[in-house]
Amino acid sequence: MTVQITEFDIREITTSPKGSIVKGIVENQHLIGEGGIEMALQLCHFIAQLAHESAHFRTTLEFASGEAYEGRKDLGNIQQGDGRRYRGRGLIQTTGRANYQEATRDIQNLVPGAPDFEADPKALEEFPWALLSAVSYWRRRNINRHADRDDIESVTRAINGGVNGLPDRRRYLRRTKGLWLDGPRITDANPTLRRGDTGNAVRDLQSLLTGVGFGVLIDGDFGKHTADALKAFQKSRGLKADGVAGPVTWDALHLRSD
Repeated sequence: MTVQITEFDIREITTSPKGSIVKGIVENQHLIGEGGIEMALQLCHFIAQLAHESAHFRTTLEFASGEAYEGRKDLGNIQQGDGRRYRGRGLIQTTGRANYQEATRDIQNLVPGAPDFEADPKALEEFPWALLSAVSYWRRRNINRHADRDDIESVTRAINGGVNGLPDRRRYLRRTKGLWLDGPRITDANPTLRRGDTGNAVRDLQSLLTGVGFGVLIDGDFGKHTADALKAFQKSRGLKADGVAGPVTWDALHLRSD
């Protein structure tokens, strides 16, 4: 792994993490690299997602009872009580009997002698397993391929099944990048955009503009209204009002949305 995680880093990402979780991540961080999350951008996405999934590094056990998962055959919950027994655990909230089975097989390949989490689900609340279950989930689904493109929506969908909590995940990603990536980055997620462009990056731009009070239709089409809103935002921030979303404008938008 190209980055060394410190306690200071975790406390910079979120202000009130649980001490045992901070210690568990720092002391077991070698497992992250051993699980294939080796590059700085991959780590930024990984830790940002964990921060959200673990309620700001405050829990390794889902707050809900798990009753909602009862009878969910898509999660492998085929026996009475499976919903509660296999509620979300670990830093990425492994949920359902089938996922506990998968975690057991994969983690035992990484660490021979690891527990059988189907038989002992509460073990996933403890370290190193709380962290390693997240590493296992990430690598089994090859989420690095999305992180390497800096595609936070695809990363989130691979973990959440949708985009729940996306603004929070974006905030954490900006913080991890601020710690572990040097200099401004023009990425697939935040490319230079101008009138006539289309796509998901334009939707992100429109969403940020709307979030800071310069409302536009979020349709992925960089037309006149988006250009006018962007110029108005740039002017309000003392930036060159050229209607082009470059690195400086993206940074200003992200700062205002925190």
